[in-house]
Amino acid sequence: MSETEGGTADAVSTPAYSSPAKSLGDPGITPLSPTHIAKDSDANDAVEQSFLVVVAIDFGTTSSGYAYSFTKEPECIHVMRRWEGGDPGVSNQKTPTTILLTPERKFHSFGYAARDFYHDLDPNESKHWLYFEKFKMKLHTTGNLTMETDLTAANGKKVKALEIFAYALQFFKEQALKELSDQAGSEFENSEVRWVITVPAIWKQPAKQFMRQAAYKAGMATPENPEQLIIALEPEAASIYCRKLRLHQMIDLSSKAPVNGYNASDTVGAGFTQAKEYIRRNRQSRTFLVENVIGEIWSELEEGDRYIVVDSGGGTVDLTVHQIRLPEGHLKELYKATGGPYGSVGVDYEFEKLLCKIFGEDFIEQFKIKRPAAWVDLMIAFESRKRAAAPDRTNPLNITLPFSFIDYYKKFRGHSVEHALRKSNVDFVKWSSQGMLRMSPDAMNALFKPTIDQIIQHLSDLFEKPEVTNVKFLFLVGGFAEAPLLQQAVQNAFGSKCRIIIPQDVGLTILKGAVLFGLDPAVIKVRRSPLTYGVGVLNRFVEGKHPPEKLLVKDGTRWCTDVFDKFISADQSVALGETVSRSYTPAKPSQLVIVINIYSSEQDNVSFITEPGVKKCGTLRLDLTGTDTLVPTRREIKTLMQFGDTEIKAMAIDVATSKSVKAGTERA
Repeated sequence: MSETEGGTADAVSTPAYSSPAKSLGDPGITPLSPTHIAKDSDANDAVEQSFLVVVAIDFGTTSSGYAYSFTKEPECIHVMRRWEGGDPGVSNQKTPTTILLTPERKFHSFGYAARDFYHDLDPNESKHWLYFEKFKMKLHTTGNLTMETDLTAANGKKVKALEIFAYALQFFKEQALKELSDQAGSEFENSEVRWVITVPAIWKQPAKQFMRQAAYKAGMATPENPEQLIIALEPEAASIYCRKLRLHQMIDLSSKAPVNGYNASDTVGAGFTQAKEYIRRNRQSRTFLVENVIGEIWSELEEGDRYIVVDSGGGTVDLTVHQIRLPEGHLKELYKATGGPYGSVGVDYEFEKLLCKIFGEDFIEQFKIKRPAAWVDLMIAFESRKRAAAPDRTNPLNITLPFSFIDYYKKFRGHSVEHALRKSNVDFVKWSSQGMLRMSPDAMNALFKPTIDQIIQHLSDLFEKPEVTNVKFLFLVGGFAEAPLLQQAVQNAFGSKCRIIIPQDVGLTILKGAVLFGLDPAVIKVRRSPLTYGVGVLNRFVEGKHPPEKLLVKDGTRWCTDVFDKFISADQSVALGETVSRSYTPAKPSQLVIVINIYSSEQDNVSFITEPGVKKCGTLRLDLTGTDTLVPTRREIKTLMQFGDTEIKAMAIDVATSKSVKAGTERA
């Protein structure tokens, strides 16, 4: 709800009163009980068959990638072809989530290509180019996300977030279609592809809707054909993939038996190195066979068994608790996704704080603005050393300082970087004669600590919840799950409570699961509603029950305005495809335009749409002009909310004329 709406809500009797509730509602009709509409499975199958291929895009905070599978060969998942560029010490089949726009704000490049081109620009020229990295976090941290939300480039200039996301998705769309066309030997059409985009489960509805709008802008699907695009939740995608794991495809941190031929008594780090070698040997083949069976570990799970998926990525950590439902092994979400911005970016942030402590915040801020490309270089150097951090490491880690950092610091302060290090009280970071920062392993581990502590704390809180008793497994997935320090911390804290499992190619788990989800979206059967949803209505005013400031007198009838009529409560279980319906009638029988505003709140008990935290998330506008006048005096407007894969669809129907309208995407 915008400020102005909130402001005018109290001006009850003035003609300018613009409560969203004023044009709907009914004094006498009570909401119908929720109705379940079974999905027509035959119709559904017909839609499924029309896509030749499913392409999933894992749009990550730090790195992104895509994978695909042909619907005729669902057991083969192909991960995108290798990219140009790449970093020493970082072997991955994903590309950095970085995007470069020309000074005219046109798309130039994405990933390694964007980064390398930006880096090679002359400093005077580079300040005119717009370079973005780690921009996905903005969707999570912006409370009032809209189509107008801005993102800030490295040079301080602002661009609409929707444009950046649409450019990025369009880039992936073109890359994937090109690869598919090359493979098929003929032009591959967008209409033959079902797209799946993964998002963190803790994202709010506006962020998911935003992602869908960006995909429409990128030409992946259209509002008229929304089924072509599925927004999948990251931990659920991971969960689907984990079900297929065979013993040779994972590392069981808690097992005493050899896994992959090594003992758990070997350190976690060593086991992981072996696993990485195994992956590297198989890297040449980008096709993964997913056997159409339930993996061995999964076969140990019985009806009602619970497990946790900890999806730790670059920007966020998502925790989801699932329960197995037999016979098909469908998943039921027991505990709605929680988590927070505790991804590996937190480690980068700690490194930046350390640099500020040594060289001064004023210098670091200036350096970022004046030498943005060199700052990016420094963070790349840190990234590859960050991946070398391990609990049992004894030798120091060297981070190369770009020449322009050393040079600019001397100009800025009048003394050398070496002098700054000696003068600062940071004794675990030294200067090496080769022009490097030399960090002791303890210093590096200290940078991980705040982020890992938050993850462990969050998990500890989760284990306290009654829904989380008797958890059998904890699956650690996502890019940050590759960090031995995080693995060890999770094992130490929770190894006695449940078995901790890490899929081998952990960074690609979500991507592969998202492909499987696109091939069979019905695998997740029950979700917890993240928010309370309802509509704004008018009710007959009852003295003593309703607050006097909510009184609205209209044509001699006393109404209570701004009432929140609840469809579903936060944390309530919702079956996939379930439809909840309510009936309303216009407060004024002659009314021909009916506006129904849909609201959401994180609170469970909401009485009025003006309460703090209530946000407008959609609008249904039903225009009944020109319809037959022989309609009943008490006109019935049926409002339906369908809880779909990861979005909620709303619809209003005028029962007398069967005129209907679907939810607009106007958002808070």
